[in-house]
Amino acid sequence: MLFLGMAIITGCTKKDTEDPVTNSVASCEGCHTNYAHLQKVYSPDTAAPPGGCGGEAPHYEPYDRVYMGGDGYKAFKESGHYKTGCVGCHKGIGNTDDKTLAHSGDFISHPSLFSEETCGTCHKAIVDNFKTSIHQGTGQKRKVTLRSGLSGPDDFNKLPAHQIEGYNKNCATCHASCGECHIVRPPIGGGGLAKGHDFTKTPDMVTVCVTCHVSRGGHAYLGVASGTQPDVHLTQAGYRCVNCHDGDEMHGDGKKVEQRYAYEKLPTCDECHTGIATKNTYHSIHYKSFNCQVCHSQNYNNCGSCHIHGLGARVPSYLGFKIAVNPLPVIKKDFDFTLVRRTLAAPDNWEVYGVPLYANFAVLPTYNYTSPHNILRWTDRTKTTAGQSCYSNCHIRNENGTLVNKNLYLFADDLLSWEAVASAGIVVDGKLPPAWFAK
Repeated sequence: MLFLGMAIITGCTKKDTEDPVTNSVASCEGCHTNYAHLQKVYSPDTAAPPGGCGGEAPHYEPYDRVYMGGDGYKAFKESGHYKTGCVGCHKGIGNTDDKTLAHSGDFISHPSLFSEETCGTCHKAIVDNFKTSIHQGTGQKRKVTLRSGLSGPDDFNKLPAHQIEGYNKNCATCHASCGECHIVRPPIGGGGLAKGHDFTKTPDMVTVCVTCHVSRGGHAYLGVASGTQPDVHLTQAGYRCVNCHDGDEMHGDGKKVEQRYAYEKLPTCDECHTGIATKNTYHSIHYKSFNCQVCHSQNYNNCGSCHIHGLGARVPSYLGFKIAVNPLPVIKKDFDFTLVRRTLAAPDNWEVYGVPLYANFAVLPTYNYTSPHNILRWTDRTKTTAGQSCYSNCHIRNENGTLVNKNLYLFADDLLSWEAVASAGIVVDGKLPPAWFAK
């Protein structure tokens, strides 16, 4: 009896402490938690990881991208998503050690690409709204479509198939589905499971947000560039992206917009900084003339003339600062002048995809309205030394034939030859006070 009791106790103890998935690869979970087995059966990559404005994506081995392990996996097992089961989202065939069979039939590697039938079964409102989210690339697709001679974003799918292929391969690597923010690394971040398949409700600022928004958002906010400082909202308040850009904005509200600045849920400075319109003399004079960044931004990253698939940006990345006539007078009605940033657009963007030149390149300027995320209270514009006027660092003035501060503004002679017609409407020539130029 004593021997039998010991055997029963030993058997129960072994069963309770063992993780059954480590004993068999004849299941989705068993395979994807067995690192050695994944190394044996993985399929090598057939293409290099996608690159982007932030550079080449880091490389993770195929078996590392699909391995479920570590603290993230433990958290996943305790979540409601785990109870759905692998085939509940990914479909395919479960309970088999045959990789080909497991991934056959209606198998979906990235379920959130089919969010209505996967994520939407539980998160219907979010999925429905996300169809019009700015993360879908609406604004970028609109510009490609208009420059191609078509009427708008709904016509994007009418573009030549080869051009759409080029867009998806080169431009859409940062446009997110649910998974890219909440489960896996964005493609430009190397792809693959970020935390053992755990679902992260609030995406990490650096490994998710900045991974995609690196060259123009994170680059500025973190103060990466030589001679710049991190944004005051980071250093003084410790703000992460989601402090201003919350889930309602990221997920969308179901209303279709032509581009991101038309989106109603974008945060504005005066939501937190109440009463700033009359806070001081400078604000009282200029609040309806400039966007706040004209005075409170540092120099910010620019590049341009992107040759899709091959040469990259033919105007290499540089720090710049340009004030121009407001390119969005209908959307941003309050401002006469705003900061602008050079776009990637060039007449021959799609040459290697069978489109030698845009049909209607000049329909849009080559500089966009911009609101750099590198705010400081005291900048090269707002700081003055003893004896200087408040406008010494921003108004143009003629000093013995030299136009001081002219470099801050976008003039026609700043444009490259192929930009001249497209951007003629936003240059400041003839639109600034004549007294600024008088000797």
